[in-house]
Amino acid sequence: MKYILVTGGVVSGLGKGVTASSIGVLLKACGLRVTSLKIDPYLNVDAGTMSPLEHGEVFVLDDGGEADLDLGNYERFLDISLSKNNNLTTGKVYQAVIERERRGDYLGKTVQVVPHITNEIQDWIERVAHVPVDGTGSIPEVCVIELGGTVGDIESMPFIEALRQFQFRVGSGNFCVVHVSLVPVIGAVGEQKTKPTQHSVSTLRSLGLNPSLLACRSSEPLNQSVREKLASFCHVAPEQVLTMHDVSNIWRVPLMLQDQGAHTTICSVLGLGASAPKIDMQRWKTGIADKWDSLREAQAVKIVLVGKYVELMDAYLSVTKALQHACLAASVKLDLEILESGDLEPVTADSPHDEAAHQAAWAMLRSAKGILVPGGFGGRGTEGKIAAAQYARTHGVPYFGICLGMQVAVIEFARSVLGLAGANSTEWDPASPAPVVVFMPEISTTHKGGTMRLGMRRTLLETTDCVAAKLYQAEQWVDERYRHRYEINPEYVPQLEEAGMRFVGRDETGSRMGILELRDHPYYVAAQFHPEFKSRPFKASPFFLGLILAAAGKLNTYLSGRATPVTSPVKRQSPGVKANGHISAAFKTLAVE
Repeated sequence: MKYILVTGGVVSGLGKGVTASSIGVLLKACGLRVTSLKIDPYLNVDAGTMSPLEHGEVFVLDDGGEADLDLGNYERFLDISLSKNNNLTTGKVYQAVIERERRGDYLGKTVQVVPHITNEIQDWIERVAHVPVDGTGSIPEVCVIELGGTVGDIESMPFIEALRQFQFRVGSGNFCVVHVSLVPVIGAVGEQKTKPTQHSVSTLRSLGLNPSLLACRSSEPLNQSVREKLASFCHVAPEQVLTMHDVSNIWRVPLMLQDQGAHTTICSVLGLGASAPKIDMQRWKTGIADKWDSLREAQAVKIVLVGKYVELMDAYLSVTKALQHACLAASVKLDLEILESGDLEPVTADSPHDEAAHQAAWAMLRSAKGILVPGGFGGRGTEGKIAAAQYARTHGVPYFGICLGMQVAVIEFARSVLGLAGANSTEWDPASPAPVVVFMPEISTTHKGGTMRLGMRRTLLETTDCVAAKLYQAEQWVDERYRHRYEINPEYVPQLEEAGMRFVGRDETGSRMGILELRDHPYYVAAQFHPEFKSRPFKASPFFLGLILAAAGKLNTYLSGRATPVTSPVKRQSPGVKANGHISAAFKTLAVE
């Protein structure tokens, strides 16, 4: 097994996750089997209870793991499915060690950071690295490890020490360090300064880890003199100093690393030299990177994302990536506008926004060719989301709601169509006279972490005469990832369906709603699950693709070229069944022009 450690220096947010993912892409192109592991030094057991405004989105995995958003980068770039064990936190490590201590596994020894915590970290890395990816049965050949934070952070020290020891445990020819650092430009003359990276590498080396490659983040390509200076002071060859300058789109990063021979250097360090010449990145270049840059403004569609965590766009990272994947598939340029949902609400004495912001928000919403309402928690801004759902429904604007976006669509429909003025969710209105959204009975009321309905679950289609079946090309079911505590109240479903709302996807029991549609609408679809988590650059999420096609006026043409799924009785299965979905061999694939 070969291991590549990606560390960061100077400041956070330099793109270690993208760098690690890009290295994985190159190694896969070399014909190697690759897996990834993200180390987060925080004490939380996982990212599930962290605010999106502080940490960005929580990425949900097939097994229900709530992980750091970088696992989304790994899955999208490498086109693999990871597990909760691929995200290691300080909380998980200490939890495992303390549980062993309580069982008496240490036989009365004093439990210490070294060796017990550091050994647990090393054991965890080895266990994860040897797990077959995507159930293929084939053990990965390379594990790319990303260490979160920056070198020198006090909370990272146990991991640094564990990794220092780990390089000797696995052998020097099986361990490679890539250090991502910042080369800032100071002054009007635009001089690239090397001192921050020199200090960062010096700190890393003092802790016992020697980088084989420097990935230097900068706004422009590094000058040759700068590369030579960094090589001299950081004990690497000039060709091992990589320039990671700004590019037109994120998919050019693997190509940039390829052009500088990063894969050749890594394969040489790890004794994989025979694999390097096999690399072929043409599909990545023409199918994603070049295609994205070639999309023209004349092809643009304006999508308005109505969210409540808009101060930090990483809170919607997978959603925006899924929109980009859909635009690539539809050959449409994305014009994405982000709207704070609270600004759509009427201005009052207690409002956090003013009349100008309110008017601007509505002007933006009215200009949309498509409206997307993503997930979220709590009552703040929900009336604005409800207003957006109503506008889309009554004005024929393509609408896609995810999780909370589905729930607000039901609340709006119950109020406006059923005449239930007090319809609401018990999440923020426990005394609602018409609780159309309710707390799920099996969910814990005392603990938050890991207690939601999480992970890959099967949603059975009630009929094939629906947009969902045609977009997914599915006869009986779709498999997607869920993350929610509240659900549509099944007691109100008959009234809602009688009034025209169609719940075309349900769980195995038939009582939990998964997908809703409106028949007489250009595109009004909502899902309780989060399809953004399974979207890939070469395989766009069907519902996101549907939104983009509808916004561009292409949906009917696209669907007319799709095979109609064969109508067959829905066989309800026992809860917990998970699979990869059912696709008929008779379905046709239609390229979108």
